Amino acid sequence: MKDPKPLVAIVMGSDSDLPVMQETAGVLAEFKVPFEMTVSSAHRSPERTAEYARKAEGHGIEVIVAGAGGAAHLAGVIAGHTILPVIGVPMESGLMGLDSLLSTVQMPGGVPVATVAVGKAGARNAGILAVQILSGKHPELKKSLRRYKASLAAKVKA
Repeated sequence: MKDPKPLVAIVMGSDSDLPVMQETAGVLAEFKVPFEMTVSSAHRSPERTAEYARKAEGHGIEVIVAGAGGAAHLAGVIAGHTILPVIGVPMESGLMGLDSLLSTVQMPGGVPVATVAVGKAGARNAGILAVQILSGKHPELKKSLRRYKASLAAKVKA
């Protein structure tokens, strides 16, 4: 059977971001959402990044999750080249991720990037947020999200 087309693109600025961005991939796998992962830097490969962002929608991508550290311009650069929703995951860096967080969240009006927490918790939340965004078009994901939320409540109760 042919693999389903990816609905979510996970883009990271460096392969050193992979251990964090695997949290996003893990969530998407849990919800059976097909995804693709790639490395593309806003600064070291800007043309590649822009082209990837411009072509993502045409390849069936519906949400982009971008993780980067330091100046953390990746999510913003991608958002500047697409109308797809972009979720930014700030990486821990020299200032405990504060520099990355501020670079990701401080976007100019008209170019939104949904921004989650720094690091692995944020990457996990980015996966959940991507599923929530997709659930508007893919109703089967709503049932999965309801079960997921119920399991969180059950864990607290236990």
